Amino acid sequence: MPLIETPSGSPETGPDFLDLGNGDRLAYRARAGRLPRIVFLGGFTSDMTGQKATHLDQWAQDRGQAFLRFDYTGHGLSAGRFEDGSIGRWADDALAMIDACGDESLLLVGSSMGGWIMLLTALARPARVAGLVAVAAAPDFTEDLVWGQMDARERAALLATGAHRQPAGDGAGETLYTRHLVQEGRDHLLLRAPIPLAMPVRLLHGSDDQDVPWRISATLLARLTGTDVTLTLIKGGDHRLSSPAHLARLSAAVAELCRRET
Repeated sequence: MPLIETPSGSPETGPDFLDLGNGDRLAYRARAGRLPRIVFLGGFTSDMTGQKATHLDQWAQDRGQAFLRFDYTGHGLSAGRFEDGSIGRWADDALAMIDACGDESLLLVGSSMGGWIMLLTALARPARVAGLVAVAAAPDFTEDLVWGQMDARERAALLATGAHRQPAGDGAGETLYTRHLVQEGRDHLLLRAPIPLAMPVRLLHGSDDQDVPWRISATLLARLTGTDVTLTLIKGGDHRLSSPAHLARLSAAVAELCRRET
């Protein structure tokens, strides 16, 4: 089923929903415009109303650029339970959304976990992807930042109960990690081997990121096999990178890669 799009320059409508054919549906907002279409891939527990997603949507509207943002299964307004989600399932959500765009050229923008989803999507549809922009990319986080940082007692409890809760990084409530999330994530690990992607890639990361260390982006830089790959380390930047100055850096990276295709 093709996307329902808001004409470029028109007031935002929606959200609209993509039927996945299994009883679930994904909430999305799409805007028509010039290609490549910017596709925003959010982070773990985030939705399409976040600052980076809405900032880029407005930027795309001002420019007349095609744009797409959506909620993964179990996130935001999409159907499904969050605790049933996994990296593979959310990557499948991203593929379903971009396949609904037809054969358009795409520029994928991934934030945190969305950086992992971005890479998996690009590996599955390399001919469609003109470029990648990641903000605080978190590939392999379920293994390295969740399981890898648990002590023996926490690991045993996760395996026994199927769930682990820890205080959220922003101090607001708790974050849920499931046994299924961790175990299924091992089927999609990327940083253990070269990542065969040739398109241009721009990585942005804050030096003071307390949730996803910037060295993960440095490892990603080394693992990507393409030659047009840069890492911008932003002094003092946190995990969110959502200040006006940080959002301007994001827009500039997206604009650079969009110009490559026009």
